[in-house]
Amino acid sequence: MVVLPYAKNLLFYVFAGSRGGYNRIKIIESLKTAPKNANQLTKDLNLNYRAIQHHLEVLEKNNLITKVGDKYGANYFLSVFLESNIDAYNEIVSKSKEDKV
Repeated sequence: MVVLPYAKNLLFYVFAGSRGGYNRIKIIESLKTAPKNANQLTKDLNLNYRAIQHHLEVLEKNNLITKVGDKYGANYFLSVFLESNIDAYNEIVSKSKEDKV
């Protein structure tokens, strides 16, 4: 697939350049294993439900996840955009982990 020129900048902003990036990384890593709804993510990641909702909104707004279903039972998946730019995502995540150490 074609990697869009702004993809790396967008990924950097969402995951490393703004508050909450670490929690969004945790959400993406959880969704890599299987699709989940907000309640399942809350239990898996031990985060506040409202915080999970906020991060899911940010990720969906930036086309990094896809929502299937309505309201409470909606499941979230990785978007085609993120899957096609997963190498850039992995690079940003590895660099942000290095910075935390």
